[in-house]
Amino acid sequence: MTKTPYAAPAATRRTRWTALALAGAALVSVTAGAVLPASAAEPQGAAVTTAGRALHPVDTVALTALMKPGEVASGTMVRVGGTGPGWTAATGPLSQDPAANFRIGSITKLFTSTLVLQLVGEGRFTLDTPVQELLPGTLPAHWKPITVGQLLSHTSGIQQPCVDFVDGEAPTPEQVVAHWTDPRCAAPQYPVHVQQYNGANHFLLGMVVEKVTGRSYADEIQRRIARPLGLRHTYSPKPGDRTVPGPVLADGGEIEPWAWAEGGMLSNAPDLERFMTSLLRGRLLKPAQQRQLFVMPALSEGAVDRFSTGGLMRAEIGGTVVWGKAGSMGRSTSGVFATEGGRRTVVYSFLPASKDRELVRGHIAALVGAAL
Repeated sequence: MTKTPYAAPAATRRTRWTALALAGAALVSVTAGAVLPASAAEPQGAAVTTAGRALHPVDTVALTALMKPGEVASGTMVRVGGTGPGWTAATGPLSQDPAANFRIGSITKLFTSTLVLQLVGEGRFTLDTPVQELLPGTLPAHWKPITVGQLLSHTSGIQQPCVDFVDGEAPTPEQVVAHWTDPRCAAPQYPVHVQQYNGANHFLLGMVVEKVTGRSYADEIQRRIARPLGLRHTYSPKPGDRTVPGPVLADGGEIEPWAWAEGGMLSNAPDLERFMTSLLRGRLLKPAQQRQLFVMPALSEGAVDRFSTGGLMRAEIGGTVVWGKAGSMGRSTSGVFATEGGRRTVVYSFLPASKDRELVRGHIAALVGAAL
C-alpha cells in the first residue's frame, strides 16, 4: 500500500475532508426528535389511502414557506414524488430547471450499498465475509476481522483519521483508507457498542466492488443501476474531475476530489426519485437482500444516525418512518427520503445560510415532514 505524504502529524487534528464526510450525517441528519412546524406536522386536506395506509396530500403551503430564502437556507430545491400528484419548486440562487444536476455527496453511499447487496445476492461473498479476505493487505494485520455487513451498517468500529492530505492532492481510494489505518491514529474500537457513521466503510466497500467484479466502481454504477433504470444524469466522475454538466442546480463551491464511492457521485432530482422508488420496490435486489434494507441492528439503538443492515438511514418524522440518505458536498446539503415502498418520495437540496447544526437539522425534518 502506498502511503501519502502528510501535511502535519498532529494526533488530535481532524482533516478538512473528514469533516465534510461527517457532514453528510452529523450536519444534515433527519432525527426522530426534530420538532416540525405545526403546518408541516398536520398537512391539510383529505388523506388518500394507498395499499391500506394513509397517504396525506403534500403540504405545499408549508413547503413554500420553508423554502423562502432566510436564516437557514439561501436557496432550496424540493421534488416530491411517489403515488399521487408530484410537486417541485426551487427558490433563491438555484436553477429553476427541475432536472438540474448536482453533486449528491453522501447520498452516493446508497448506490454503493446497492452494488454490494447485488454482489451478495450473486453469491460473490456474504455479509459475514471479512473484508480482509476480499482485500488482503489493505487493513493492518493486527486488526480483528471486519465483515462486509459491519461496513454496510456502520458497526465496523473504525475510528476517524488523524492526518491530513497535502493541499491539492487527489488521493486514490487506497491512499484514503491509509489515512484511516495509519498507526498514529486510533485503532478500531472493540467491542462496538453503537453505530458510528464513517466514510471509511464505503471506501472499503467501493474497493470490494472493484476487486470482486474486476471493473471500476464507475462502470458498475452504470452497468448495474444507471443504465437499467434509465438514469441519464447519474454517474461517478473520473478521478480529479470537478466539473458538473449543465444545467447545474447551484454553484457547487469547493469540490473535494477524493469522495468516490463514499460521496463523489452526480445526479439530479428526477433520477434520485426513480432510483429510490426502484430500490424500495425491490427492482434492484433479490428478496433476501431486499429484506436487509429494513432490518435494524441492535447497535443502531441510541445512535445519532440509525442505519439498517443494508445501509439505509432510518428516521421517524411526525410518526412516519422514512428511509434514505442525506449528504453534503461543496456548498450544498441534499437528501433523498421515502416512505415504505416508495409511496411518497422527497428529494431536496439547499444552500445552508446557518452554521447552527440543530437549526439546519430541524429545517430538514420540516421539509421532509411537509412532503410526507
